[in-house]
Amino acid sequence: MTSRRDEVLAAALDLLDEVGLDALTTRKLAEKLGVQPGALYRHFDSKRSLLNAMVARLTLDGDTVGELPENWADLLRYAAVGARATMLTRRDGARLMATYLVPADETAQLLWRRLIDSLVAGGIPESDAMVAVDTVFAYVNGFAIEEQARDGFPAAPAQRAWRDKTFQAGLDLIIAGVTASRN
Repeated sequence: MTSRRDEVLAAALDLLDEVGLDALTTRKLAEKLGVQPGALYRHFDSKRSLLNAMVARLTLDGDTVGELPENWADLLRYAAVGARATMLTRRDGARLMATYLVPADETAQLLWRRLIDSLVAGGIPESDAMVAVDTVFAYVNGFAIEEQARDGFPAAPAQRAWRDKTFQAGLDLIIAGVTASRN
């Protein structure tokens, strides 16, 4: 059974695809839902809480965790590729996630800790592991934001294939740098 809050979130994500992040307003969302703007405050006390809920929904929708890689480099690559893929599912999804992700979110903290622990288990000092994880996600955020700004939504398949290769090459460079720092 879908709650009214879930319906509002689904409508907000659809509106994001239609108008983009800059034009997404609670007034437009209320119009889309056929309600008065104040009615949205029953579900979200501010636009910021709505945007944070949209990020949480995207994160949960994109969370298809199966067997996680054991190797730290593969796990870091898996997390980066997954984060980028999630960002690219919606128009301006990269900007939305990079701007409104609440770092205190428990799921994000668990993933962050798992990545750092994996690097530490691989022989990387914890302070370097923290920098490596932060660097990878800064790369993911920046790459995906630029990708959506240049290519639009959705990107043409040929453009997307080229971006996938370029993204992987940059990620490989970062991981190679982390690997070299262990020696």
